[in-house]
Amino acid sequence: MSVSSLSLLLHRIMGDCLDLLLGVVLLTSPALGISSCFFNGWRALYLSCNLTQVPQVPNTTKSLLLSFNYIRTVRTTSFPFLEQLQLLELGTQFTSLTIYREAFRNLPNLRILDLGGSQIEFLHPDAFQGLPHLTELRLFFCGLSDAVLKDGYFRNLASLTRLDLSKNQIQSLHLHPSFRELNSLKSIDFSLNQIPIVCEQEFKPLQGKTLSFLSLADNHLYSRVSVDWNRCLNPFRNMVLETLDVSGNGWGVDIMRNFSNAINGSQIFSLVLTHHIMGSSFGFSNLKDPDQHTFAGLARSSMIQLDISHGYIFSLNSGVFETLQELKVLNLAYNKINSILRNAFYGLDNLQVLNISYNLLGELYNHDFDGLPKVAYIDLQKNHIGIIQDKTFKFLGKLNTLDLRDNALKTIYFLPSIPNIFLGGNKLVTLPNIPLTANFIQLSENRLENLNDLYFLLQVPHLQILILNQNRFSFCPQNHAPSKNPSLEKLFLGENMLQLAWETESCWDIFKGLSHLQLLYLNKNYLNFLPPGVFHHLTALRGLSLKDNRLTVLSPGDLPANLEILDISGNQLLSPDPDLFASLSAMDITHNKFICDCELSAFIHWVNQTNITISGSPADMYCMYPNSLAGVSIYSLSTEGCEEEEFLESLKFSLFILFTVTLTLFLMITLTVTKFRGFCFICYKKAQSLLFKDPIKGRESDTYKYDAYLCFSSKDFEWVQNALLKHLDVQYSSQNRFNLCFEERDFMPGENHIANIQDAVWSSRKTVCLVSRHFLRDGWCLEAFSYAQSRCLADLNSALIMVVVGSLSQFHLMKHQSIRGFVQKRQYLRWPEDLQDVDWFLNKLSQCILKKGKERKKDSAIQLRSVTTVS
Repeated sequence: MSVSSLSLLLHRIMGDCLDLLLGVVLLTSPALGISSCFFNGWRALYLSCNLTQVPQVPNTTKSLLLSFNYIRTVRTTSFPFLEQLQLLELGTQFTSLTIYREAFRNLPNLRILDLGGSQIEFLHPDAFQGLPHLTELRLFFCGLSDAVLKDGYFRNLASLTRLDLSKNQIQSLHLHPSFRELNSLKSIDFSLNQIPIVCEQEFKPLQGKTLSFLSLADNHLYSRVSVDWNRCLNPFRNMVLETLDVSGNGWGVDIMRNFSNAINGSQIFSLVLTHHIMGSSFGFSNLKDPDQHTFAGLARSSMIQLDISHGYIFSLNSGVFETLQELKVLNLAYNKINSILRNAFYGLDNLQVLNISYNLLGELYNHDFDGLPKVAYIDLQKNHIGIIQDKTFKFLGKLNTLDLRDNALKTIYFLPSIPNIFLGGNKLVTLPNIPLTANFIQLSENRLENLNDLYFLLQVPHLQILILNQNRFSFCPQNHAPSKNPSLEKLFLGENMLQLAWETESCWDIFKGLSHLQLLYLNKNYLNFLPPGVFHHLTALRGLSLKDNRLTVLSPGDLPANLEILDISGNQLLSPDPDLFASLSAMDITHNKFICDCELSAFIHWVNQTNITISGSPADMYCMYPNSLAGVSIYSLSTEGCEEEEFLESLKFSLFILFTVTLTLFLMITLTVTKFRGFCFICYKKAQSLLFKDPIKGRESDTYKYDAYLCFSSKDFEWVQNALLKHLDVQYSSQNRFNLCFEERDFMPGENHIANIQDAVWSSRKTVCLVSRHFLRDGWCLEAFSYAQSRCLADLNSALIMVVVGSLSQFHLMKHQSIRGFVQKRQYLRWPEDLQDVDWFLNKLSQCILKKGKERKKDSAIQLRSVTTVS
């Protein structure tokens, strides 16, 4: 069937359906409150108005619709002279109709006359005389007999183009000779009559004509009578038929073979033979499938389209269409095809469209489509295809579109590089990683879950539309190729599970390379958040669907800057920020769960003032909380009283910020001082020295020979020298402040050791005992500690300073009686382990050495943090 013929057929079918639908609507219009009886200046509408005769209408009327009334007779006087009338509908009267001679003479410019659906009790042979401009005559379902064809009812209708005589009681097609005069006639519909046979003699008046459409469908033509084709001959001799419809006549293989042989040589560009009984179907070996002889008689018909859908063909035999060398469209849909034999399409060198949808194919083999060098479109949807050999489509060089939707493919070892691929509705779990080129790929309703497959598809060159709805995308591998497709314009990812992948903080770059993407669908992906910057690179995006997810909030930067259309309905947005929608021209934000408090006031004000087109009715934007406002439209809410609350909220927020900043600064200062306390102490001492006079230099002279006697084990001398003497003793540095006494330098050689100790203790202001593990093992050191403790008791002062060095525990100190008594009653110092605390400790020790007078007794010892130990 040519495109024009197909359009004409669809127009005819749709025209009848629309007429009937219009009638039904207008029949019910009184119930809808719509008047069906009126005149608007050029159209008179009187449908279902209980009329019994034609009403008087002005001569300016161009359309007069009188269906669904009770008009019984039509004669010349029924109509006033309506020179401009072009359309008259008298169909579907609720009573039988009688039409007299020249009934429509007063309508000289009538173009369309519709009497369809009215049972015509009497029709005068001259009823249609006086209509020189009539182009379309509708007489379907009028109860007409053969007489309407034999008695010249249509003579003098020089402009008649379309004649519809379907659904009548015509049993013979003996056409009146006046049909030869109908030079404009292009379409005749004889379907759904009772015509058993048509031979050359009946259609002789149509010889020499070119018809765009001729229907003999649903007449049991040739199927219930015995036909002598030698006498019947070719009914379409010397005729050119763009479309011949012989569907529904119960033709098997034998009738089709005989018919094709009989019309051999007639020009039939499109043959429609749907709802036939050709083929063995499933399991009937006694019935025949078409073979190489079935359509052999059509070899010289120049046939372009053959429609043999809705039948029982089980096997496509070898060479079955070999004589149809000019065929471009072959429709085999809705048969029972399970097998395609070798060379089944042999001879179809010009075929462009092949439709084998809705059949029983289970496998496709490499040889199935041999002989189709020019095929551009193959429709294989709704079969049971589970496996395809890898070279099945490899050599179809002109293939443009392949439709494999709704089959049973679990895996596919190839993807042909063609512009359009339909693979939706299968069971695919993965895709082959092979080079591929396509403009359109449809893979919806499969079982793809690894986002590697999506990254692979986003690398396909020249891809413009990618449809992946209703898959299972949820797993994001660690390693994947970056997405990059400068040509992709539309991406459909609805009804997947991207939330499961994104919540692992992976595959957030899935849209990174799609700089030309204009439309993106992410509806029904269980999304409860949008990854930061996930749409950042979609600079060309104009439409975005986030419908039916679980989003509770949209943050600034979540939406593309140039977005124009947004569907975010069916989410859980509580208080959306209207500033996010500044770039939009249209949006749908219905069926969200709004919390109707003062935080929503800005959004409520925006909704009532915005110029953006918001889809849905006001009732679809309602409150969810509080309960007192549940279900109330936000359009009906008032924001009065929210300004004071907003001020209080702003004040609370300011106080919160102030408190937070203050607390943060305090914590930062505390942490800084703790971390860098040594440096802070040095700065403090420098500042003190600048502001106050050095107490050492200003102190009064006294009678003591030494400021302090350092008592320590000789094994600790090296550490004592580096840690204390170099920083305190004046003989080590003129910058130091103390004149210290210690055994290695100041004891008199040859003198009794006890005498030296006694002299050092009593001639020094303070005795500093550096208690280490070596100290506790040295008897002289313990003896010196006892002498210093005796002086404290004698003078009732704090002349003894005990410094614990290293990791000595309380247990070790309490083992020695003299030290135990001191530890229980006096405070002692501990050498710091952290180097930054050494300066502070030396300062503390210096203060203890310089301290005069009686010291107050303390119950517990001051223990400084220990970091450094003595070897």
